[in-house]
Order: sequence, then C-alpha cells, then structure tokens
Amino acid sequence: MDVIGDYSGDGYALVRGLVPQEIAQAFLQSLKRDLGPGAIPLSGAENRINLLARPAFELYGHHYKPMLHFLWGLTPVVSGIVGRALLPTYDYFRLYREGDICRVHFDRPSCEHSLSLTLDYSDGAPWNLEVGRRRQEPSARVEEDFGDEPHASLAMEVGDAVLYQGVHHRHGRTSPNPNGWSAHLFLHWVDRDGPYRDEAFDRQLSPAPVNFTFA
Repeated sequence: MDVIGDYSGDGYALVRGLVPQEIAQAFLQSLKRDLGPGAIPLSGAENRINLLARPAFELYGHHYKPMLHFLWGLTPVVSGIVGRALLPTYDYFRLYREGDICRVHFDRPSCEHSLSLTLDYSDGAPWNLEVGRRRQEPSARVEEDFGDEPHASLAMEVGDAVLYQGVHHRHGRTSPNPNGWSAHLFLHWVDRDGPYRDEAFDRQLSPAPVNFTFA
C-alpha cells in the first residue's frame, strides 16, 4: 500500500494498492453469484438520488453482510492513514454504466472520512474521482461541475482508492464513464471522539459487552 498526498493537510489522498486485485475480483464474483444468473436490477426512478443522471445498481452493507465486514475490517488501516481512531458508519456498492456521471456534492455527517475503492472496470479504463481542494462548510447543493473551484482529478486502478473528507470537500465524477461498466465500493467512518461520533454504525448498532449462554 502506498499513500500519495497529505490527507490531513489537503483533505484527500490517493491510496495505491489498498486491496489486492484478486480480492477485489473475488468479492465481485461472490456478489454476482449471490445476485443470481439474471440481469442486474437497476434502482427504480423513485429511489434515484439526484447525484446521478439515471438509475444505477446499488447495494448497502446493511443488506449484504460481506460488505459490512469489509468496512469493519478496513477500519484499522484507514485509522492508521488518518492518524486518529475511527468508527465505521456504513458502506455501499455501486455499479455504473458507460456514460454515467456523478454530480459534484458534499456528503452527510456519517461520511466524515470517506473511501472510494475501485473494484473493477469492464474495459480497464481508469475513471477519475475529482475532489475539491477547498475545505468548505457542508451544503446540500448539487452541481454539474466545480465551477471555478480548483480540484484534483485522481485516477485509480483496480484495488486503488481515494480517501477524502467527504463532509467538507466537494467531490464527484464529471467526465462520463469510459467503460461498459465500473464497480466501486464506498466506505465511510467518523472520528471516534469527534463531532459526528453518534453516526457510528449508521445509528443501527450500539456496541456493548455481550453475554453468551450455553445449552
């Protein structure tokens, strides 16, 4: 693994080789097997968020446990990069199609530290994630591009990731996807002792000691 950039100073960094390509591809094979042999279902129009121009296939970790365990397992690694103790919030998988874009936006509080992990490209063409260079107060606005705001454009190979402060740095993919499809996993954390700590485990779990009994 090779971290390129100053995450604390810039608000983002490129992480080369976070996950071996074989693991990324094995995860996709397992997911495809669990989805079954039919066509991949797309989200309905009523579920489509305004970040996308058309529906995509999306799956959340709370609905597919292997993804949730992926998030939990990467927590010590990402904490080491950030330099602070983190707690996981949630993660989700998205399968984009050729020509798709993701509009420029901020994330919600549970995405204090976000990781965009590339799992595969159908045609091997890197599709850059763009991150604004200015730290800003979060907003609900969604825009087609960055306007005059300076931003970085970060190319990822399979197994690479971009770690970014999604709450305070706008981000998106404004250039159309050059692949027939591309598969991405988005994982999120908050500071263990920070202002968004209550978002840990996406407010669905409250970890506490467990007692087991035996028959």
